[in-house]
Amino acid sequence: MSPRRSTAPGPRLDVDALLDDPSVRVVVCCGSGGVGKTTVAAALALRAAERGRRTVVLTIDPARRLAQSLGLTELDNTPRAVEGVAATGEGFLDAMMLDMKRTFDEVVEAHTTPDKAEQMLANPFYQALSSSFAGTQEYMAMEKLGQLRVVTDDDGRDRWDLIVVDTPPSRSALDFLDAPERLGSFLDGRLIRLLLAPAKAGGRAYVRVLSSIAGGVTGVMNKILGAQVLTDVQTFVAAFDTMFGGFRERAQQTYALLAGEGTAFVVVAAPEGDAVREAGFFVDRLQAEGMPLAGVVVNRMTTSTEAALDSDRTLEVAAGAPPGTQEVLWVHARRVRRLEAEREVAARLTRIHPPVPTVVAPARPLDVTDLDALRAVGDDLAAGPAVSPRTTTP
Repeated sequence: MSPRRSTAPGPRLDVDALLDDPSVRVVVCCGSGGVGKTTVAAALALRAAERGRRTVVLTIDPARRLAQSLGLTELDNTPRAVEGVAATGEGFLDAMMLDMKRTFDEVVEAHTTPDKAEQMLANPFYQALSSSFAGTQEYMAMEKLGQLRVVTDDDGRDRWDLIVVDTPPSRSALDFLDAPERLGSFLDGRLIRLLLAPAKAGGRAYVRVLSSIAGGVTGVMNKILGAQVLTDVQTFVAAFDTMFGGFRERAQQTYALLAGEGTAFVVVAAPEGDAVREAGFFVDRLQAEGMPLAGVVVNRMTTSTEAALDSDRTLEVAAGAPPGTQEVLWVHARRVRRLEAEREVAARLTRIHPPVPTVVAPARPLDVTDLDALRAVGDDLAAGPAVSPRTTTP
């Protein structure tokens, strides 16, 4: 007896219900590169605005695709209005792209005195840290999200009732969950505390501490780093240490926000082996962290009406067909085989994580570069079916 496939779908991600829920204040889109995550984030934000939500979309993706999909020439660290949104009620859409260094500068300026801020911003070690230190981007993403949550209008009401976050295109998309701990470990580390001790000692004590370090550590570091670099690091750490408690407290507050009921994580995947494996990683990590996972979008699926013949049977028929018909059947067989392969790959998610809601969005023939195309993507997300598990039984 030939195999029988069950195509009964699993739970479906209801996109409109998610966007319309007033208790949902933050939607975080995460996924690997090349799956259309930025487009999905922009489409969700646009759809929410046009359904009456006061929405801002924040991208952390340095490729700047969000501006293109919204029909803008550029985005920066300040939210700007997106024109042409057919909003209902109080709805509108703002958009911005994280500027890691500028966000760090804003934090320094807001949480220290003007003189100390000027000193820190001019410090060469700070300039390097704020531009390229591993984990700074994710930490600043948390800072920016926290800043957006407390922006108010003149009447004291929250400026936005929905924030959509588009994360970096890799597994590091979840690194912002670890950012406070990693930055804390860096600043609490033995080397940093060693550098900080002389600056805290001051005056003659400074000299005594430096001369008492076992094994001539400072002399070795001077030879490796240079005396000026070591001085820059010590000056930075001394200034930054007074701010660190505030950094950690705000990061913990943002982490609590992400773990709260007002946040929904949407994992974006594509019907490809690597993308589905990455999506599984995200799902596992979010569930392990106790984060509120709304569901998975399987994006860019090949569309087709249900074929009367599967790919193998189509090739059998093609073998005995006349030449003109044969070529058509070969093309059809390749398309059906691709569709079958994509469905099977996507179905791995439902077999591994059966309770997780999913929705399928079709591949589009052209790049998404304007609001009309984004609306069409939003329509697809709202109307799409759940992924079928496609289990095989004898």
